Amino acid sequence: MNRSVLTIALLLASFSVSSAEASQRLIVRNDSGLPAMKRLCGILGCNVEQGLDGTLGKLFLVTIPDLVNINLFAINLSVNLGVISVELDVQVHISGPPATSPPPAGLWDRSSNNYLGYPVWNGYANQPAGGVIRLREAQNQFGVGGAGIVGIIDTGVDGDHPALRSVSVPGYDFLQNQAGAASEQGAVQQSTAAVLDGGPWMVNQSTAAVLDSELGRLLGLKQYSAVGHGTMVAGIVHMVAPRTKIMSLRAFSPDGTGYLSDILRAIYWGTQNGARVLNMSFSFPASSRELKNAADYADRNGVIKVASAGNAGTQQAAYPASLNNVMGVASTNLNDQRSSFSSYGPGVWVAAPGEGIVTTYPYSTYSAGWGTSFSAPFVTGTAALFLEFNASCTHAQAAAAIAHARKLGSDLGNGRLDVYQAVSSYRQLLGLQ
Repeated sequence: MNRSVLTIALLLASFSVSSAEASQRLIVRNDSGLPAMKRLCGILGCNVEQGLDGTLGKLFLVTIPDLVNINLFAINLSVNLGVISVELDVQVHISGPPATSPPPAGLWDRSSNNYLGYPVWNGYANQPAGGVIRLREAQNQFGVGGAGIVGIIDTGVDGDHPALRSVSVPGYDFLQNQAGAASEQGAVQQSTAAVLDGGPWMVNQSTAAVLDSELGRLLGLKQYSAVGHGTMVAGIVHMVAPRTKIMSLRAFSPDGTGYLSDILRAIYWGTQNGARVLNMSFSFPASSRELKNAADYADRNGVIKVASAGNAGTQQAAYPASLNNVMGVASTNLNDQRSSFSSYGPGVWVAAPGEGIVTTYPYSTYSAGWGTSFSAPFVTGTAALFLEFNASCTHAQAAAAIAHARKLGSDLGNGRLDVYQAVSSYRQLLGLQ
């Protein structure tokens, strides 16, 4: 067996796939392009479903019949002229840890706050996490509110939410193959979403949302277990960088499952359509050659990349957070202690609050979330603040500035995010006072 074939075999063996459908999807890089890939599939009996790398035209999703041995087929495919790499199109599931505390008081503070020109709940705008990371100090001292476009690779974003409506820009729904709003709201058919006067509803183990009881029960069903995740992530980015535009890149279904192929499409599409920062609040347990290729492509095109470190609670590498050109983010509580659920170790660049974070939720309401999914967008938003001073800020520059954090322990990288120090450091880099 030659080296390339051995590499393919080892890569395929490193993943476990849960369903027959998933096991019959391959990601193939063919430098000869689409016509050559179609001719090859005509000979071997596969089907080219779609391109994955946008305008580049070298990466494809290929399917084969269920009864075909996927490993043998991949090896046979890999030795053909023009084929550079083959890997399984694996699934990842967005899931959060159990809530580590009761719903925060901010979910009861629903008085209106004109947050830098945007109407929001006061419990969201003035929550304790913002004070911990010195967000308001940075906003007030430097008059910064962010710039550019942040791409949210997630379950979709409710761009009609009052807090997000004016900053939402068209994105892409990779599940429906449709450009536009890429909202998750349409995933649930619900005629009413009136907010209760009472407390929040636990829609899943890691999310408390203020909803009417009918909608709360509906969203508690397994098939809707991740609805709201993307809007929650977007709300945290908006809290940190309220003038930054939000682009929804929908790659995950309402139950939280997503394919690597759609994530790759989102990275390439976002990079090619104006996103300057990408937030990836999900994690794979094993590395992927094409995930690294996509991150490298985004890096060469000046895109800043942030990912959650994972919720395994162990020193376990997670991807894309552990890639060299991605900032992996762990979770801390409000006392600057590592969250019990947070992964830690070499793949962590920095940490940020991730327990009981108040943020936006579909249907014009708010929620609180637990998990590294909600730590990452604090860092994403901070990177977006840099774009107000320099639209060409690189990933390396952003990472270096964000590394000016509050030191905690060696297992949390550079420490807990300090927005004031990060912005101050970046301004010094630019020679600003």
